[in-house]
Amino acid sequence: MTKPRYLKISWEQFHNDARVLASRLIERKDLKKIICVTRGGLFPAAILARELEIRWVDTVCVAGYDEETRGTTASLLKVPETDGEGVLVVDDLVDSGRTGRIIRELMPKAYFVTLYAKPNGKKVVDDFVSAVAQDTWILFPWEAELAPATPLIRCEKDG
Repeated sequence: MTKPRYLKISWEQFHNDARVLASRLIERKDLKKIICVTRGGLFPAAILARELEIRWVDTVCVAGYDEETRGTTASLLKVPETDGEGVLVVDDLVDSGRTGRIIRELMPKAYFVTLYAKPNGKKVVDDFVSAVAQDTWILFPWEAELAPATPLIRCEKDG
């Protein structure tokens, strides 16, 4: 069995990527509300809300997968009452596109953005900052724990 590939994102990188996305959205005067996909969308939505000075922020709650259960069906836990007009939908990542397709059905007029996109989900979002390989698991800063690092020479012997 192959070891999973991880892409570790630092808080600094995450913040920078969110600001890059915000800079692309500055001219979009039609976006008056943010709806973030919980839980991962909470973090970029906070940064985008600040940078774009949007104070109306809500959530759509969708549960679908984690590292162990990729591929399970997403289930809707909370539905906003809007067709998406004037709404910026924000998530951290689009992976398979399953959650995004649910969002698109709920809010067809929304502008949907993520910071990171994998090939299988790219077509679901309107914009994203960085493309990531489909077989890579993104380790976001809120998911990481600080721990002592193994010296490189030991990693070489174990690998």
